[in-house]
Amino acid sequence: MECYFDNSATTRCSDKAAEKMMQVLCTDYGNPSSLHGKGMTAENYIKESREIIAKSLKCEPKEIIFTSGGSEGNNLAIFGSVRANRRVGKHIITTAVEHAAVYMPFKELERQGYDVTFLPTDEKGVISLSDLENALTDDTVLVAMMHVNNEIGSVMPVAEAGKLIHEKCPEAVFFVDAIQSYGKVPLIPKKMGIDLLSVSGHKIHGPKGSGFLYKRDKVKLDPIIFGGGQENGYRSGTENVPAIAGLGVAIQEMFSDFEGHRAHLFELKRHLAEKLSDIGAVSINSGLDENSAPQILSVSVDGVRAEVLLHALEDKGIYVSAGSACSSNRPAISRTLKSIGLKDSLLESTVRFSFSIYNTIEQVDYASDVMHQLIPVLLKYRRF
Repeated sequence: MECYFDNSATTRCSDKAAEKMMQVLCTDYGNPSSLHGKGMTAENYIKESREIIAKSLKCEPKEIIFTSGGSEGNNLAIFGSVRANRRVGKHIITTAVEHAAVYMPFKELERQGYDVTFLPTDEKGVISLSDLENALTDDTVLVAMMHVNNEIGSVMPVAEAGKLIHEKCPEAVFFVDAIQSYGKVPLIPKKMGIDLLSVSGHKIHGPKGSGFLYKRDKVKLDPIIFGGGQENGYRSGTENVPAIAGLGVAIQEMFSDFEGHRAHLFELKRHLAEKLSDIGAVSINSGLDENSAPQILSVSVDGVRAEVLLHALEDKGIYVSAGSACSSNRPAISRTLKSIGLKDSLLESTVRFSFSIYNTIEQVDYASDVMHQLIPVLLKYRRF
């Protein structure tokens, strides 16, 4: 049995999204900036996807900017907002557990002379609102945080943070990385005080190379890509119409039964956590209640390196990811696992199971059975 449980890294493109992409690639392949019929057909695909996305976020279509994915969306939000709001100040805030696509832009801005505050988290991976309040100053121009942590599935108090930021620093921009939450966790930007929000298509059964940035109307944003002025001047370059069309289809499918899909993901996550709980060396790092993300389960196995377990599971047709960012040529311990205070013996012994709507209980049972068989064997060969 093949069990793909690495959906937070990427998901299988849905069949309907792939079919739509092939139609656009091979039949309706016009440039949306062209004035003839094929150009207008291409432009209509973009318009339709923009409207689908806007409906999912209860916002206006004009507030959606198409991008090539999460990294570009994050960089546009971060660099674009600080450049557009230079007069406000040079203090920016983020968290200690951000994905590299947010963390590294902040490190670059720090190198450029910006004053950066990295907020710590508690043992659940969640920031303190009082820490955020104390960090806000008259010089704060941007606050950025992930909605759902990509490693352990913790959910940040985004709505509360948005209210606090806009009350204390009305000129500051609040940016949320929603790459792991969109389609899985309730999300209405205007109700949550979010000014900018990034999404990646390949996390929600859309194609790689697709994504969008929500920009609340009136929020100032400078482009980081210049050229023909597409996307209202915010993202120049001929639009990737096949990817945008496929993204729209994937989003329509995800939101066709949002609560049902969410319940299914929670069922898979909780079922595996329960099945693994009787293995003595196993500890669960993710929350299991409604305040956690439904699709991510972080598991540590004391005495077994993550890479060893990952490849042992792969041999059985089970695909997961390592919970730490270790590699042979660039060793580094996960900032998230360190931030939640995981003990040293577990920092390199953590794997992540991440589920999709296409996974089944039968697959979870199979993975649990394999874990029960493998872990006692692997513990006999522990090296630390």
